[in-house]
Amino acid sequence: MPISDYLRDLRTLVGTKLVLMPSVAAVIFDDAGRVLLARHSTGDVWSTPGGAIDPDETPQDATVREVWEELRLDVEPLRCLGTFGGPDFRITYTNGDEVAYVITAFECRIVGGEITPDGDEVLEARWFGIDELSALVLSNWARSVLPEIVARRAAWVPPATWRPPTA
Repeated sequence: MPISDYLRDLRTLVGTKLVLMPSVAAVIFDDAGRVLLARHSTGDVWSTPGGAIDPDETPQDATVREVWEELRLDVEPLRCLGTFGGPDFRITYTNGDEVAYVITAFECRIVGGEITPDGDEVLEARWFGIDELSALVLSNWARSVLPEIVARRAAWVPPATWRPPTA
């Protein structure tokens, strides 16, 4: 997984300690309602294209950049499908780096390019129907929320689990 200069510099200060990382995911549907997933080289899991937001970058621009870098597709973010975080979004990489992702998912449409996995971060990309998702090895985030998003094709807010203490 490529690492940005920002994160590389941050890691020199904090080592492998937990870093909260804002990130994006592009949820792209075809005309048949299937979702485009990429098989990532890290963990050999399927997920949507996406990644970390760089300093001073808007989430929308990060979405366009990440899809271009991973799949050579030019996309247009259409709407926010939700923001997701929590224990299922925490990862410890093989080098010991801990990251807790907070992911903003955008529905996007393709405006140019051809699906061409970069061969480094993404090994392949394919369209999947909702009925095929359960048979895939999905990333933690995709397993947690993607079936709901694909089924609804609309924004989704998981119910809150934290409640104020009672007196």
